[in-house]
Amino acid sequence: MARPTARWGAALALGALWWWGVLRLVLAPDAGVLEGAVATGGWGLSLLPVHCVPKSRAEGAAGSDQWAESWRRWRTAWGRGRGTQSR
Repeated sequence: MARPTARWGAALALGALWWWGVLRLVLAPDAGVLEGAVATGGWGLSLLPVHCVPKSRAEGAAGSDQWAESWRRWRTAWGRGRGTQSR
């Protein structure tokens, strides 16, 4: 029960801090770099991809072992793999 409460508390505190920065930028004539940084940082966080899932749960995602195998096949197809002589 403590974890959800802590998450909500942190989210509300950060949201309040962001709104403070935005409102201060809009309403206060002496707003400065600190308020701008807070507002910009909060806006930048909103651009993060929040709909991502771990590769292990993603449908059709290639794991690191599949990338290695694909790389080996590509190099062999182009004559760059082990066992081929370079001219």
